[in-house]
Amino acid sequence: MTPAPDAPAVLYPLQPDHPELVAPFAAAAQRSGARRLWLCQSFRAEPHQTLAYLAGRGHAVPVGTAVTLLPLRHPYEAAVQARSLSLLTGAPSVAGFGIGSPGFVTGLAGQPYASPRRAVHGYLTSVRTLLDGGTVAHDGPYHRLHGALAQLPHAQVEVGAGVLRPGMARTAGEAADVAITWMTPPGYLAGTLAPAMAEGARGRPAPPRIATAVHVVPAAPGRDPRRLALTATREHLAAPHYADTLRRAGIPVDPHDPDGTARALLDSGVVLTGTPEEIAEALGEYHRAGVDEVLLNPTAVLLTEGVHAAAEEVERIVAACRAVRRPTAQQQAAARRQHAAAEAAPAASGPLLG
Repeated sequence: MTPAPDAPAVLYPLQPDHPELVAPFAAAAQRSGARRLWLCQSFRAEPHQTLAYLAGRGHAVPVGTAVTLLPLRHPYEAAVQARSLSLLTGAPSVAGFGIGSPGFVTGLAGQPYASPRRAVHGYLTSVRTLLDGGTVAHDGPYHRLHGALAQLPHAQVEVGAGVLRPGMARTAGEAADVAITWMTPPGYLAGTLAPAMAEGARGRPAPPRIATAVHVVPAAPGRDPRRLALTATREHLAAPHYADTLRRAGIPVDPHDPDGTARALLDSGVVLTGTPEEIAEALGEYHRAGVDEVLLNPTAVLLTEGVHAAAEEVERIVAACRAVRRPTAQQQAAARRQHAAAEAAPAASGPLLG
């Protein structure tokens, strides 16, 4: 089925040992007309090679990486890899990049980035210029590059930045085509991240579009949504930058109160549950908050029931979403204003997020 521009995308959220583990997701994306197949950074089967393998198996769908880590490859190599995926699939792709933890950066570069925002900005700008056919002349603290790519016709490649907090949202506004967010509820997107992106994008034709990964736990006999919400998010909740993002969004994250944390994740829409139709309706809140592309993240089902069960669930949700009309641009703008007003109201009586 032809990918639909208003359909959600499908995310394989783990590090696969072999591309065949991702094949059911690629097949589900192809059958359902999902917008794209996304992979994360993997230190097992490398994501670009996995996606190339799947294209060779006949799953030539639009793809994206959410996100690969800057210290692993020079921006020239990153541009070659990104363009290669568009050449092999014959379809548009998104090359998403992120920093990684300070410890990871130190292990590869000798020290953490003094300015992560500057590192990302320079990297994205170099990759974008190369993909546009330009020549880069960059001598910065985080990379050096003087050169250009050999010219080849290829499908569109968008350059994305991983975004959690306002500072990086401004950087994405300055230099990215796509801002890729994880575990960012609609109110926080509309009231905090989208305005920061717009601020960074002053002078550009438009801010980057927003692609957001959303945990989905479809209802089924024997599935406990609260337990599965914690199963899906456990590793991210333990990471300081994700915990900080959730607290900024007004979501209490308390390792001593897992039940309360699970309720907050479900109540806020960070984790969506219900029938495929109910999840499709709930995803409308993300679109009204300004999200252009939703990445369906079935981590909980994948971890507890396996690849085929998770692929079947996302396929059902894509089908349900294609039956739901997305909000218009005017409705999205009105909803963002509402969200922003709701976030600003408590500030008059004092900060709630620390």
